[in-house]
Amino acid sequence: MEEFLNNISRYPRYLISFTLGIFLTAISPLLPMMKRPTTAIAAVAFLVSVFVFLSFTLRAMLELNAA
Repeated sequence: MEEFLNNISRYPRYLISFTLGIFLTAISPLLPMMKRPTTAIAAVAFLVSVFVFLSFTLRAMLELNAA
């Protein structure tokens, strides 16, 4: 039973390392573009607009009204 619990306790650590690996692999090609202020501002504006779009879309789909 102890071996089973030891095995189960490894899964969260694996999930975190797997997620960080995917995140770093996706971000690493974009880092050289962040050295120029113009592209950095455009990238930040794009990320903010994606977040706002997803937020509004999910609120409309789930019928969450901000009172």
